Order: sequence, then structure tokens, then C-alpha cells
Amino acid sequence: MTSVLDQLRSMTTVVADTAELDAVRKFQPVDCTTNPSLVLKAFENAESKAVLNAAIAQGRAKGHGNEAIAAHLPIELGVALSKLIPGRISTEVEANLSFDKEASVKRALEIVEAYDKRGVGTDRILIKLAATWEGVRAADVLQRQGIDCNLTLVFSLTQAIACADAGAFLLSPFVGRMTDWFKKAQGVDEFKARHDPGVLSVKMIYDYYKSNGIDTIIMGASFRNVDQIKALSGCDNLTISPALLKQLGSETADLPRALSPETAAPAATQTIHATTFRWNTATDPMTNELLANGIRGFDQDFKKMLSILEN
Repeated sequence: MTSVLDQLRSMTTVVADTAELDAVRKFQPVDCTTNPSLVLKAFENAESKAVLNAAIAQGRAKGHGNEAIAAHLPIELGVALSKLIPGRISTEVEANLSFDKEASVKRALEIVEAYDKRGVGTDRILIKLAATWEGVRAADVLQRQGIDCNLTLVFSLTQAIACADAGAFLLSPFVGRMTDWFKKAQGVDEFKARHDPGVLSVKMIYDYYKSNGIDTIIMGASFRNVDQIKALSGCDNLTISPALLKQLGSETADLPRALSPETAAPAATQTIHATTFRWNTATDPMTNELLANGIRGFDQDFKKMLSILEN
């Protein structure tokens, strides 16, 4: 029998939740992603660190400041990753721009231009934006210009509907972070996969999208264990850490398909306007807290990148 990972690949696009070059080479995902957290982790890998150090040296040779160099590191790592995969590289607009639509669009265009200068075309990248209202509106502008976007830090159906209305290419619901929040809120140690709040949130988004013919790709992210992944087999994309990829690759049990367009539960269409988005986000404690924490966390990791450059 083939491995669980190979079975998963037959029904879902597997994305590597890492920017470490040797891990990507080993697991051969279709797509990859970069963000400040993954870039920091990549400094721990010799091959990836060499790429980053070369980019730092080149930036300093050109007289660039530390902030400009730090902003370019995910792109340089993305260029290296693009040589190892057939698909796309997601690259993040800095978190401190999450509430500025115009600045987010401007930065996205700079990222596209930087990749183009390194020989990586627009069809090979996704611009990652936090799924704030401003991030969603920036995605709407970029998608109309033919620049595909990945809306990240998704924790609610409200965010998912707004992303679809904006024509986003892809969105990333953070399964594990939702699960962690509900475990703490309910005082429980674990959820069975079929009752896992993070899994159920992705399933709700999947049902809404598929029953309404929405093309935006759903990419489950931030997994804590392989049971969560198995419970979402058949989802469009799943981004998985090397440790969990290894575990899936070592298992040979049968993997039934959990999600499919044919079995999606019907869901009534909704239209999300700015006031509805802001109200629903503000009054949902989980979404409100996790969205803010996610933005703050990415910003803190960007500052850690700056501190590395200052030493």
C-alpha cells in the first residue's frame, strides 16, 4: 500500500510549510511559502542560511539599510525555492502594512518587480496579505491587475466570504491556531479530529465555496497533528510542516477522502461589506484575538530579522 502522504497527494495539492531548502528538496511539494517566521527558521539550516547570508552581503554591498535587506530576504529565499518546485512561492507583504490598502498594493508591486528581476515571473508567485478588510481590498486591486494573492490569517467564514468576493486566488485558514484557542477557552486537552474546531472551520468554508461555485483555493494551514490533516483530505491545498510530512510519509494505512465538491453541504450565499466584516471580526473573540496575534507575531519576527542584521 502506498503511504498516506502519497494518497493525500492524489487528492490534495501538498505545500511545504517551510523555507528550508533541503526539506523542500526531500519532500518535493508543489508549492512553498515564505514569511518572517519561516525565514528565521531557515537561518538554522546550513544551505538556506548560506542563501540568506549571500543576500545580506549583496544588500550591504549595494548600500541598502537593514530594513530594506530584511524585507528582501523572503524574496531571495523564494527565488531559491522556486528552482526546487514546479508551482508557486507565496511571499508576504510586511505585517505592519496590514491596515493600509494602498501601501500593501505598492509593496506587492515591489515584490513582483523584485522577483521579475531575478527571473521569477508573476505566474510563479502569490502575494500574501493578512485577511484584514484592508488586506482583502488590496487583494481585489491586485487580482484585477493579474497578480494572484494568498489571503492569510483566516479564522472565520466572514473573512473567507470577503476573500472570495475580492476574487482572491487562495486563502489560508489556520487550523491549529483555532484548535489551540478553543482548547484553552474550553479547558480541554484535545479534540477528536471530527470535532476539532479548526477542522470544522475549514470544512464550513469548503462547503460554502464548493456549493456556490467559488474558484478561490482553500489551503488549510497551521496543523498540530496528522489527524487534522487526514480529516481534511481532499481539501484543495494543505500546507504541512516537514515533521508532519515525514510522519505521513511513514504511514501506510488507507486514507479515505474527507472533502469533495460532490458532497459539500449547501450554504446560502452572503455578501460581506466593510461594516459587516469589521463587526463580525470585532465581536468574534477567537477571530479578533488570533488575527491580531498573527499580525503582531509576524511583525515581531520581522523585527527579529532586523536584530540579526544589526549584530
